[in-house]
Amino acid sequence: MAEAVDETAERRREQRGWYWYDWANSVYSTTVLTVFLGPYLTSVAKAAADADGFVHPLGIPVRAGSFYAYTVSASLLLSVLAMPLAGALADRTGRKKPLLGCCAYTGAAATTGMFFLDGERYLLGGALLVIANVAFVVAMMLYNSYLPQIAAPEERDAVSSRGWAFGYAAGALVLVANLVLYGAHDSFGISEGTAVRICLASAGLWWGAFSLIPLRRLRDRRTAAAGAATGASGKDRGASPGQGWRQLRKTLRGMRRRPLTLSFLLAYLLYNDGIQTVITQASVYGAEELRLDQTTLIIAVLLVQVLAAAGALLMGRLARRYGAQRTILASLVAWALTLAAGYTLPARAPLCFFALAAGIGLVLGGSQALSRSLFSHLVPRGEEAEYFSAYEISDRGVSWLGPLVFGVAYQLTGSYRDAIVSLVGFFVIGFVLLARVPVGRAIAAAGNPVPDRI
Repeated sequence: MAEAVDETAERRREQRGWYWYDWANSVYSTTVLTVFLGPYLTSVAKAAADADGFVHPLGIPVRAGSFYAYTVSASLLLSVLAMPLAGALADRTGRKKPLLGCCAYTGAAATTGMFFLDGERYLLGGALLVIANVAFVVAMMLYNSYLPQIAAPEERDAVSSRGWAFGYAAGALVLVANLVLYGAHDSFGISEGTAVRICLASAGLWWGAFSLIPLRRLRDRRTAAAGAATGASGKDRGASPGQGWRQLRKTLRGMRRRPLTLSFLLAYLLYNDGIQTVITQASVYGAEELRLDQTTLIIAVLLVQVLAAAGALLMGRLARRYGAQRTILASLVAWALTLAAGYTLPARAPLCFFALAAGIGLVLGGSQALSRSLFSHLVPRGEEAEYFSAYEISDRGVSWLGPLVFGVAYQLTGSYRDAIVSLVGFFVIGFVLLARVPVGRAIAAAGNPVPDRI
């Protein structure tokens, strides 16, 4: 009995530490990627451009306005290549926490270094963005793979939802502080560019400082794969890149024998691509189609952050009552209805846009959190990092598809309204595919106990 109590207390301690990594790294996503870096790096690239508006990284002519987008795409491609290797090595060696720490502090250092991004240093900005983004994505994969290890099956919806809520709360808190500095930079005696660079660097410092908490509380677990990678002498034989890739190929072959897990990943790939496209294109829709100013757009981003934290907790409670699959399906219906409402929004109506942002915020955190917890049930024990690398690849690997549909719809129609409503298809198809997945059978096929409600 005492041992059971101690084990429960240790699991709760790890869960509380796990939440803090969402608190630590979500500020990078909000402050750096969503708000400040895109416009600022573009302005730096334009300052370095030639008379025709081109910069020449590695001798390749690139329009300055496209440099940020190309850099983000390059970072995602490198992330897709890095995640399987990191996942295979984590499972084979059982040393997940050092890998998580290495990625976290590499990303935090690169983000902090963005303070030196000024003048015409667009190449420095591009390099720091690639390093930070790859580190961010790989660290998230490792972080997510802890969920099935630190939470019992019946706890995962709630634990995952609390993690997302922590992240959105941190993003909102730091964004408020950054917007105060940015909006009143003259009062602080600094230029607008300096204020942006301080905001960027603050995200890196925050990421590094709060990563200490999860790295102190999370613990490594010896897996069957790690044991097989250790010889009779006790020396680890599984940490080389070649062995990591061989293990990954074995995992992929194994996933083919679990078609229900792959069916979930396909559904997630589609509806999550719709979610990510809405996040990245909503500001374009607001600025170009609805004619809203920058202040209105930033307030809308802040509103999304605050309500996403509350929405994650609310949907976590709904999942305990109705099951994660049904709750995610309901959220996809809400996403489709929100986009349909967005199609009808009048121009120059900030309050209507805030209402749209509120709708997005309420379903955003919950749909992401419950997708993560539901997938954790479909992962065989001891292969968490490798399976979550496939999960993250489903997130990042085709993140170009939604923006492509959005762009083609605009090109064909000349209307951002038609472009935004074209994304409804991702949620409709994702709904149909997810509804067809028998999650109880999928969990049993992965060798895991089936919760009472799923």
